[in-house]
Amino acid sequence: MEGKEKKNPSFWRAMLKYVVPLVITVGLCYMLFSKVNFNEMVEIIKRDCNFWWIGLTLVISIFSHVFRAMRWRIQLDALNIPTPLAPLVYSIFGTYAVNLVFPRLGEVWRTGYIAQRQNAQFTTVFGSMVADRLADTVTVALLTVVTFLLASGALLAYVKENPAAYQGMTDTLTSPWFWLATGTAVAAVWWLFTAKRENRIMKRVRSTVKDLWEGFAVVAHMKGKGRWLVLTALIWGCYFTQLYVAFFAFPFTTEVVAEHGALAVLVCFALSSIAMGVPSNGGIGPWQYAIIFGLAIYMPHGADKDVYTANSTAFANLVLGAQTCLLIVLGIWTFIYIALSKKRGVAASKTVRR
Repeated sequence: MEGKEKKNPSFWRAMLKYVVPLVITVGLCYMLFSKVNFNEMVEIIKRDCNFWWIGLTLVISIFSHVFRAMRWRIQLDALNIPTPLAPLVYSIFGTYAVNLVFPRLGEVWRTGYIAQRQNAQFTTVFGSMVADRLADTVTVALLTVVTFLLASGALLAYVKENPAAYQGMTDTLTSPWFWLATGTAVAAVWWLFTAKRENRIMKRVRSTVKDLWEGFAVVAHMKGKGRWLVLTALIWGCYFTQLYVAFFAFPFTTEVVAEHGALAVLVCFALSSIAMGVPSNGGIGPWQYAIIFGLAIYMPHGADKDVYTANSTAFANLVLGAQTCLLIVLGIWTFIYIALSKKRGVAASKTVRR
């Protein structure tokens, strides 16, 4: 009985970490591709895509990873864990590659890799990684607010042209069941944090919140805050520029930029950034849905909806597919680098012993 009780929690944790994201990814991809004519999609890409622009997005993507490593280095220095830039860059490459297979495990992997390499406390390094991710969450929240304020006109126009979507939102917001469920959820969370303070699970939740705060708090008093903020802007600037450049790879997305400017790209970027919060393998599924929805907001009047959706699907799948291939290549390169580094380290230690 005790053996079963010990196995159950780890089993459910594994289910939540790996199986649920995989199911979400497969389900969304099935919904996305079930109505897609693959031959037509390939034909659209072969006929319309300028792959030089896609190649440029991949170069920009590599710079975003380097900037992220540089930002993390500032946090580690503040925690007295000086680390060379090269292994930090490789740790970022490896993180995204691992996340393609095991969502969210990449962050744990990079924490363990750097902690072991620098002979540092795992929890301390993990706290700095938490700050890194929390900074992204805050950035996405600010980006979303600004984007929806700037693009409110286009969003309202889209809602007016799609009465079913508008009616669905209205029905939800005016439904007593929605507010009852919201109130119940808030009351349940309040009750758990007050009446069940000593519960084992709640202790873990509070510990996680504490780690989040401590990991982020180091940013407030560390040296190099200015550089850290600049690098944050560069990271997200690269992400936005990637998508902006990708829009020039297809004629129809080029027309969207020509007519609506960078704001149309910003709306797609904000939606896709939010979608990356959905637990899935490398954002596969949610990311394409977000881009297709964002492009639908700017569909030209009188355009054939089916043709436009087919073009949007081809665009979204190609951009994410190219990015995924890059992450796989960088991941393989990273693990070869780590293996060779360990081999050199073992060889050096044997030489010293002799």
